Amino acid sequence: MRERVKIKENTGKSLNLVLWFCFSLFAIVVVLIFTVVQNALVDSRYRKKTVEKLQTAGDTVAQALVPAAEEATISKKLFDVCRLYGVVGYLIAQDGQSLLPDWTDQKNYPALAETLKVQLAERKNVIFSYDGTLVYAVEASFGGQQCFLCMSDSLESLVDLEDGLGIISFIMALVAIVLAFVASGFVAMLVTKPVSEVTERAKQLARGNYSIEFKDHYFCREINELSETLDYACVEISKAEKMQEELVANVSHDFKTPLTMIKAYASMIREISGEDKEKRDAHAKVIIDESDRLTALVGDLLDLSKLRAGFGADEKTVFNLSEEVWRVSERFDFLKETESYSIETEVSDDLYILANRSRIEQVLYNLIGNAVNYTGADKKVKVRLFVNGQNSRFEVSDTGRGIGKEEISTIWNRYYRSSEMHKRPVKGTGLGLSIVKGILEAHGYPFGVESEEGKGSTFWVEFFPVPKDDEAEREHAEEQIKKKKKRQKIKKRQKIKKGSGNGNKM
Repeated sequence: MRERVKIKENTGKSLNLVLWFCFSLFAIVVVLIFTVVQNALVDSRYRKKTVEKLQTAGDTVAQALVPAAEEATISKKLFDVCRLYGVVGYLIAQDGQSLLPDWTDQKNYPALAETLKVQLAERKNVIFSYDGTLVYAVEASFGGQQCFLCMSDSLESLVDLEDGLGIISFIMALVAIVLAFVASGFVAMLVTKPVSEVTERAKQLARGNYSIEFKDHYFCREINELSETLDYACVEISKAEKMQEELVANVSHDFKTPLTMIKAYASMIREISGEDKEKRDAHAKVIIDESDRLTALVGDLLDLSKLRAGFGADEKTVFNLSEEVWRVSERFDFLKETESYSIETEVSDDLYILANRSRIEQVLYNLIGNAVNYTGADKKVKVRLFVNGQNSRFEVSDTGRGIGKEEISTIWNRYYRSSEMHKRPVKGTGLGLSIVKGILEAHGYPFGVESEEGKGSTFWVEFFPVPKDDEAEREHAEEQIKKKKKRQKIKKRQKIKKGSGNGNKM
């Protein structure tokens, strides 16, 4: 058994920790944003209401400042308005002296008067913060002199409100963190538990336990889909490993037998038949045959590797499939003379396709060779190429025992061999049909087999016509073929003429 790869321990962050951190950070950010927005809104609203109140109080008092107004009347009006609106009011001269009885707490009138001179230089009224208060001031006239009417309200209430909101926000942040911790734990129970289960089973799969099952009734669709995918991967990996083991076993056996034969007959040549030419030639022929078998096996294995790497349909060209079928069929003519085979060929003329020519040649050769290997005692094989709708259909039929229904789906597998093991002139490696399958799938051509036990089998392939975009290339290929035939005819005439000339000289 091959050594399993050791799984490296993951040093990343736990999903529980990540969830807790994300939930907590989200909660804190939300609370901070809420606090900032809330404080801004409260400050703006509080200032707006205070300004409206100061303006209303100031305008009420200003209306009472008529030239004939007495000091006592104005003082009482100011007092009543201030008590009604909950503000502080005072009337000061431009030099900072109070023009009414000083019943307020404001003592720094001279500095305030200097500020108001600047603030009211170009405006009739002004609102500004001064010494911890919000002040509304207007220019007025009282007792025959210009003065300033001021209405103020302390900002301590706003500061107290903001401090209270800050405490509440801090408490909310703590509660949010606790709730985030609880929520992350709940989410971890729902999410991380099935993820952890799937991960643990995946580790067992990586260690080579292909009997593990991933599918379960999880709450999350994505996890269920992941489990189904891993179950499918588990089955496919199990099949691939089994096929790999079978492939290694089969290849080892196929290599071992001819190598043993080569070594044995080489030893016989050295020790026994070295001086006997007839025996030496016979032994050498065995060595050559076994070497050819090894070469064919290596070639087929390389072809399979190329097909799996995606090189099954590279370098496509337009070519005459009819001539290709004739040419491949003629390679089996020696069987007609030496083994009395009957290979009947029916090929429609000038059927062109766009494909990899050398790969299609492999397909044709392997299918015809397979038919030769497994045909019946009458040794008959029939090769056909004809138009089927818009496609070109290739068929090769034998008269063998046929293929059972249970074997139809497995004949394309690597190293599959039918139970009917007749010895035939075309020796196979067990990889021919697998190579055919890989090439045809790479091209996208439909293929299959029709078989009935006791009546032989027919392997077929549907080749698509040349696309319209490649018609010019098809015409070019036809032109090249015509030129080639013309050159061959000219050479044939020259040979005949040359032979006749030599005869005359004789």
